[in-house]
Amino acid sequence: MRASRLLSLLLLLQNRGRMTAAQLAAELEVSERTIYRDVESLGSAGIPVYADRGTGGGYRLLDGYRTRLTGLTDAEAHSLFLSGVPAAAAELGLGAEMAAAGLKLLAALPDELRDRAERVRERFHLDAPGWFRRPEDTPHLGALATAVWNCHTVEAEYRRRDGREVRRTLDPLGLVLKGGSWYVLARPHTDRPDPAPRTFRVGRLRRLVDTGRVFQRPADFDLARAWAAWAAEFEATRYTTVARVRITERARYLISQLSSAPAIAAIEAAGEMGPDGWLELDLPMESVETALVEYSGYGPDIEVLHPPELRARLAESARATARLYGTPDAGPAPDPPPPPE
Repeated sequence: MRASRLLSLLLLLQNRGRMTAAQLAAELEVSERTIYRDVESLGSAGIPVYADRGTGGGYRLLDGYRTRLTGLTDAEAHSLFLSGVPAAAAELGLGAEMAAAGLKLLAALPDELRDRAERVRERFHLDAPGWFRRPEDTPHLGALATAVWNCHTVEAEYRRRDGREVRRTLDPLGLVLKGGSWYVLARPHTDRPDPAPRTFRVGRLRRLVDTGRVFQRPADFDLARAWAAWAAEFEATRYTTVARVRITERARYLISQLSSAPAIAAIEAAGEMGPDGWLELDLPMESVETALVEYSGYGPDIEVLHPPELRARLAESARATARLYGTPDAGPAPDPPPPPE
């Protein structure tokens, strides 16, 4: 561990030039006292590290000195495939390896390419999760990633969407990060001779045990293709019915910003607003329950015409809300407010 830190310190000085003890300590997540000891060790090993005293000082390497100790460890090489999503690498337990691998790559590049790589890192950053979403708790992700890499069968306890907990024996084939949530594509152990892979949300794993038993990975399995097929099927089966609605311009804007992809597509394909300020159209919906929750948030800017069950549920929800707040009957609804700028 200390040897890896010494190499990282050396590469930091080589790639960035002069750095203070405080800056080095922050980068390597150690104390300044540790940095002092590490610099002394590098000097004793013949590395030309010099200390510039006074304001603006710090440690630097002798001009022209470059190390060639830039070989990548296995873990560092694996982490490079996640270099665009550092948060994902950290969740998989590869954050430190990715940082070390980045330093080694920069050290191995010619000056011109190294400068260009630094500019890219300074100017572009990928933040995968959507707005207003906390990262999903995935305590078993690291162990699952290890099982995926080593082709180890796992025993899992899993909470389904309906809340029921089940036990499964799985051969995990690959991990996918989608919209800030992790999914694992895994082949379940069943009575069938060649079961098709299924998709499980990693955040719903309640327990995971790596059995250490090695399984044979299907030769024809392609993770990207399998995920694309499952995602398309999931979207097609999730929105199986429609609601006929009337909406104001404000609701049209809100749906286009906050709703599902099928609903947004319906909004984009709809025609112009009517002369009365309303637009009638069909919106794909998953179920009456989910539509009730979503449409309640649009208040008087949406009127459900069909199905009757959804219209009745929304009306009762509005009456219950009015009773809760003690609101008397105020007569006809006022004109809808204008949409946000």
